[in-house]
Amino acid sequence: MKYQVGETGRVVVARFEHEDNILQGLNEIAKKENIRAGTVYLVGGMRSGRFAVGPEKEEIPPVPVLRELKESHEIVGIGTIFWQGEEPKIHFHGAYGKFDSVKVGCLRENAETFFILEAIIIEIRGVNAVRELDPVSNMVLLKL
Repeated sequence: MKYQVGETGRVVVARFEHEDNILQGLNEIAKKENIRAGTVYLVGGMRSGRFAVGPEKEEIPPVPVLRELKESHEIVGIGTIFWQGEEPKIHFHGAYGKFDSVKVGCLRENAETFFILEAIIIEIRGVNAVRELDPVSNMVLLKL
């Protein structure tokens, strides 16, 4: 285990509106505000998106199994922001529910807001964590 200790910085409150791209919007905020490290909380509605639900097999490198939302779902979850080179990278895990069905996974792409979604970003200051491509897993992972 490796860790660093930082401090809470700025807090950003964002409202995503119908059909806004969630991951793109979070990246835009992180870039514009130069948030190099932080946590992200999301709550609201999502109308589409692809997310990983686990690896096919318990082996490295993992082969992700992806699922797709094709209609509105409620969403709640938490993620992190750390940069890979000159770009912020969001790592977000959430629960996506509709009626009595709930799915959980790592949001990857095509995430679009349904009606409204709220985001809270809490900046972490004083850490120098980044994301780097890990050659063993072929995944972009946190490096401290």
